[in-house]
Amino acid sequence: MNQWILTPNQAKQLISQSATILDTRNKLAWFLGHISDAIHVTWQEFSQPKKPYQGNLLKDENLLQQKLRKLGIYNSKPVIVIGNYAHNFGEEGRIVWMLRTLGHNSAAFVDGGYNALVKAGIQTTFAGNKPQEIGDFVVNRTALWEIQRDELKANLAENKLIVIDTREKREYNGATPYGEQRGGHIPGAVHFYFKDLIDNKGNLLPTEEIITKLARLGIQLDTPIATYCTGGIRSAFFVSVLANLGFTNVKNYAGSMWEWSAEPANTYPLKENL
Repeated sequence: MNQWILTPNQAKQLISQSATILDTRNKLAWFLGHISDAIHVTWQEFSQPKKPYQGNLLKDENLLQQKLRKLGIYNSKPVIVIGNYAHNFGEEGRIVWMLRTLGHNSAAFVDGGYNALVKAGIQTTFAGNKPQEIGDFVVNRTALWEIQRDELKANLAENKLIVIDTREKREYNGATPYGEQRGGHIPGAVHFYFKDLIDNKGNLLPTEEIITKLARLGIQLDTPIATYCTGGIRSAFFVSVLANLGFTNVKNYAGSMWEWSAEPANTYPLKENL
């Protein structure tokens, strides 16, 4: 499945064919109503526990594989991820990016999230789930969609890519609301807040509008791109959207500002707009 993002009706069809469903909304929202058999997940379950590396995926691929199998994930079965990105941090994009990076080729999130699926007429429930069957997913990690800290630094030195900061403007300018050790942005990074991909109804903007916005920043379909945020969540959402549009060289820096800002300022600089 080439698509990283599905319309509600496309998702509805796959759900009727027993696709695996993951719900990234907060636990209270899940309890107040969810799609039958949707499993609540958080990005933190699959990420390193220790600061400042909590944005990075777990290093132990066997552990990642075990965790994903316990969710009922199969290599051959589509995974549909549901969220509420209009009011959250794009967690559904992070989970899709993670699955794609770990080698799952049929993971996608739903445009408009949970509310859009409800409007499309899908049945919801308050009930708990039946015991989950164990999947057979095998991790086969690819570097297509991720970039590590030192690879990013080397590419910056050689001016080989465009770096996109997907945080709020105040964070780009220097605010540190989420525990970053230093403020500012990676020198040369352009600002494109991830929610500027979304319209006022909570749906993604039309393809042409997104491509036009990116073109104003000098970004074309084949431009090498690296994205970052605080911990690789908003930036993973951004990668998912661009990959779905056909951008061929777009990578998420999962360690992002938590990791970068913890390193020495003379070798991992940040620029503030005071």
